[in-house]
Amino acid sequence: MDILTFAIFFAACCAAASTGMLFEPGDWYDRLDKPAWNPPKWAFPVAWTILYIVIAIAAARVAYQGATQALAFWALQIALNTLWTPIFFGLKRLKAGLIAIICLWLAVLATTLAFFSVDELAGWLFVPYLLWVSYAAALNASLLQRNGDQPA
Repeated sequence: MDILTFAIFFAACCAAASTGMLFEPGDWYDRLDKPAWNPPKWAFPVAWTILYIVIAIAAARVAYQGATQALAFWALQIALNTLWTPIFFGLKRLKAGLIAIICLWLAVLATTLAFFSVDELAGWLFVPYLLWVSYAAALNASLLQRNGDQPA
């Protein structure tokens, strides 16, 4: 793994993260009925910062080995990651957000499995991301069930 390759993957992660700055949760999200296991606001940027660094490291490790299919899955998951925030927070559509995050979860799972087949450490580096997206999908589903799909 070299630093330039890592920087390229991390730049893609930063592009995905930028949607969080463009479409902030705001008052709409604050007013939603949330489950008791909803994390505090500060947890999201902390978790995502760590996850983006780790998944960029994993991708750089796999890129070093020239695994094009695994990297194609990585590209798909980062594209879907970028898409979820504008749907959920921008459009305020919980059902469409749930569909997007299920697609993201499948892409992250495929990436994790592909990474394991190329570089075991890269696969393990993706496991926390898969767990976080699983948690976020469950939270999205709970919010949809509690609040319906109409913007507040």
